[in-house]
Amino acid sequence: MTLLTQYLIGIDCGSTMVKAAVFDIEGREHATASRKIEHIYLHPDWTENNMNALWDHVCEVIHEVIRQSKIHPKEIVSVTCTGHGNGLYLVDGEGNPVRNGIISSDNRARKYIEEWTRNNILEQIMPKTMQNIWAAQPNALLRWLIDNEPETMSKAQYLFMVKDFIRYRLTGDAYMELTDMSGTSLINNSTSDYDDEVLEVWGLSDWKHLMPPLKRSSDICGYVTPRAAEQTGLAEGTPVAGGMFDIDACGLAVGMTDETRFCMVAGTWGNNLSISKIPVIDKEMFMTSCYSIDGYYLMLEGSAISAGNLEWFVSHFFQSDKELLKLRGAEENIYEYCSHLVTETQPENADIVFLPFLYGNPIHLDAKACLFGLDGRHSRSDVMRAVFEGICFGHRWHSERLFRFRGRPQTIRLTGGAVNSPVWAQMFSDVFQLPIEIPAGTELGCFGAALCGAVAVGIYKTYHEACEKMVTINRRFDPNPKFADVYETKYQRYLKLLDVLLPVWNDLT
Repeated sequence: MTLLTQYLIGIDCGSTMVKAAVFDIEGREHATASRKIEHIYLHPDWTENNMNALWDHVCEVIHEVIRQSKIHPKEIVSVTCTGHGNGLYLVDGEGNPVRNGIISSDNRARKYIEEWTRNNILEQIMPKTMQNIWAAQPNALLRWLIDNEPETMSKAQYLFMVKDFIRYRLTGDAYMELTDMSGTSLINNSTSDYDDEVLEVWGLSDWKHLMPPLKRSSDICGYVTPRAAEQTGLAEGTPVAGGMFDIDACGLAVGMTDETRFCMVAGTWGNNLSISKIPVIDKEMFMTSCYSIDGYYLMLEGSAISAGNLEWFVSHFFQSDKELLKLRGAEENIYEYCSHLVTETQPENADIVFLPFLYGNPIHLDAKACLFGLDGRHSRSDVMRAVFEGICFGHRWHSERLFRFRGRPQTIRLTGGAVNSPVWAQMFSDVFQLPIEIPAGTELGCFGAALCGAVAVGIYKTYHEACEKMVTINRRFDPNPKFADVYETKYQRYLKLLDVLLPVWNDLT
């Protein structure tokens, strides 16, 4: 058999979905597959998953994309993983999970964050870690496990982020990867390495042995083992690259190779990011981490203020509509139906404000979501517009914090579930009064990972070259200036509501 074509597989392990996709070396997407991750809620504030089930889903989606694309496994020249940052995945010496995985929306370790904040530890350590701290970071989760599950810690051999766990299952080789680890507050981001002082500050000096050697995104970190080949359908010996934090994957997928680009991810989380050779080290910046491209830092402002809020509305209030669309054999899906509802209203006539805080927020630990300004004349269409707009305003709140350090960009490159709605993409453009560019492809996390794999195996010498050859922008939305004042007024109302509700949230503590 003559194999003439080279293909790349990218795997994206998000907090709610596992996805895989096959790409050729020019960036064309040939097949995609996904599986939903079932969350486990054993106690309030806990959010976990079954690590073995997660691996099974990865095997299934790899099998599926190979079958769909009708390629020979030996034509796949690299496999690369990305995944949600933070959380915690622990395995024993045999590679078996010692407990459920903990994902990045978990809040059990909140008291440690509160204690470290009271003791001003962040000010002490931020010059090295370059980021704020929150309950789902592994520093806090490790402290919780040490105090509450000592038997778990006694069995643990390796600490992983989610994509490092999947790579370990593929290769049998234990490594951590820099971009992911640089977002955990566990390493020194100025040296891109482990740091004893950082671990001592968190009370983790005795647990450094859990942390595998650090690798770069485009390092080859092993090869598909015979067992993994049998489980996934991949060819034994296929190279597996280091991979990256999912925010880095999205940055690469939109061609963010220098300071001129600005990337926005409107998915389960709302991430807004840019890169620079000079890191921003400031309490007003949510996170500064090491980017996949050597010499660059990635600055992130984000929280769970994005499209996950729409998914909640659909799940709780639109199930009958979803079933009706199926019965009718309608071509539009439920999210397209929601976009249609928005078009039944006009920005200047809809004055409801939605705070998209269903899954947390960047304002106050106890801030909650709300719909403000409802009265009897409002319809479902008005509410749906408020949901779309509130998510846009959440992104704007984060982005303007970034703009203080870098200035406003010329354009925004948008990814995530929101790009599937032209109505929503146009709304983002109108709210920001900036052009919105949408890259080609449907699974950009997988694409960014695959692009990394192309560099790892030498198809392209640099990320700049790979992005130039593989990234394509296929849609653009320009702002409508007649809505500039309308959305500015609405956004100011959104900000005012945050201030007005602050005393109420303080009463909830």
